[in-house]
Amino acid sequence: MQNRDYPVITTDRLILRKFNTEDAKDVQRMAGREAVASNTLAMPFPYLDGMAEAWIATHDKEFEEGKSAIFAITLKNSGQLIGAIGLSMQQQYKLAELGYWIGEEYWNQGFCTEAAKAVLNYAFDSLHLHKVTANHFAGNPASGRVMEKAGMHYEATLKSHILHWGKYKDLVCYAIFGHGD
Repeated sequence: MQNRDYPVITTDRLILRKFNTEDAKDVQRMAGREAVASNTLAMPFPYLDGMAEAWIATHDKEFEEGKSAIFAITLKNSGQLIGAIGLSMQQQYKLAELGYWIGEEYWNQGFCTEAAKAVLNYAFDSLHLHKVTANHFAGNPASGRVMEKAGMHYEATLKSHILHWGKYKDLVCYAIFGHGD
């Protein structure tokens, strides 16, 4: 992926773009809410000052190395940041994992599904990946609905698989294959 510009993906209602340091305060505010952090594996909680800037600072290098493509989900009509979505990639296997979060005030409006469909198209059409997986905690079925609406299919439930916030949680796994695979 070297020497390629960070893509901008446009949908009917959204623009998925590279994060910038000006996004950090909104990231901290939205991702720092317990309702958001409790449903994501790697989200720090509490979300302290400087964490968002440090996270954003990793994106360019990881993209250049072909390890990830992380997008700010913004509203097309206002430019307002509403969440994040991205791919963690294993290029040698043509494989990626999709991950996302949406600010609580933007839940249940179809934004995450719209963003997921666009990023999956990017994964297959531009990156030529073979398979994209995604996982959610069993206690967060709304995330599973996003995966299903984006065209992903249930693969497995890994029982008591992840230690998160001091409790073992079941992990529900979804996947989708590239076009024609």
